[in-house]
Amino acid sequence: MKKALALFSGGCDSLIAMKLLKDQGIEVIALHFNIGFGGNKDKREYFKNATAQIPVELKVIDIREQFFNSVLFKPKYGYGKYFNPCIDCHANMFGNAFAYLLECGADFIISGEVLGQRPKSQRKQALDEVRKLVREIGKDSKFDKILSRDGSDKNKPKMLDELLLRPMSAKLLEPSFAEKMGWVDRDKLLDISGRGRTRQLQMIESYGFKYFEKPGGGCLLTQDSIAQKIKDLSAHRTMILEDIEMIKVGRYLVLENGARCVVGRNEEENQKLSAPNPLMEKITLLDSIGPVGLIEKNASKEDKLLSARIVLGYAKTQQGQEYNVQIGDEIFTTQALEKEKSAQYLLLKS
Repeated sequence: MKKALALFSGGCDSLIAMKLLKDQGIEVIALHFNIGFGGNKDKREYFKNATAQIPVELKVIDIREQFFNSVLFKPKYGYGKYFNPCIDCHANMFGNAFAYLLECGADFIISGEVLGQRPKSQRKQALDEVRKLVREIGKDSKFDKILSRDGSDKNKPKMLDELLLRPMSAKLLEPSFAEKMGWVDRDKLLDISGRGRTRQLQMIESYGFKYFEKPGGGCLLTQDSIAQKIKDLSAHRTMILEDIEMIKVGRYLVLENGARCVVGRNEEENQKLSAPNPLMEKITLLDSIGPVGLIEKNASKEDKLLSARIVLGYAKTQQGQEYNVQIGDEIFTTQALEKEKSAQYLLLKS
């Protein structure tokens, strides 16, 4: 039995791709890579339910640090409309998948990509660019044992990208090594292209799948609000990994003297903003109920005082009354700033 690793985003395309291979008697493992921008909610339970429908094993791998350090700020093929390095991101996921392939003894990689579905990453040119990046990754000597670089062993491909298969559009693309070797029956793969999802949704219905994500971009890097925050913070200072959670939630403000401040909007965001960040100090209300805030450690005293007033303005406070607010090791006694005045500091105006 051949074994395939499937990039699993959570959507219907990757579910169908896995189903097509599983129905051919191939063992499939669903790989979900956490890059830190998949969303603000924990989807692990959904992933388990969705993959159980096929059924296939689920493996969730955290690559946030590697993605942040190697891809996010230096993509070879640039960004989409926002801050989404889709081509480099896809190639990076394939690279991580092939590294896991060596570990678990799988034979090839599949993905649910559909030709022409996404303007940045799934045009024919984009798929070819991903292929080139994967080919570069394959030059690493660690892949020597699964490749026949001189072509002398016909049971192995010459280059790593030959082990990529996209079942949803396979009949519109050059046959992969898995198809050429007869591991996969090409006639049982699909020829879907374009942005429409009618055919996929019909297949999902015919399979009786209950758990599948509706069509639409799930990556936060394709959202204008996230892109604006990343662009602002990275222009202001060098971003660190811990900043990811901070820019995904809360009200993001640029204060009088240039310090960046984030204020939570609900209990869930308060918990996320309470995670340690070596460049930020927590703003804690000592005698009132309200949000958690963060401000840069090197902010001026004036900006820290202003941040205390802003956080109080979003809390349950009375105008004209003084309250105690702790920022780092320092305690400020001050009054709440009206929300209308705080709004002038918001990066994203509503």
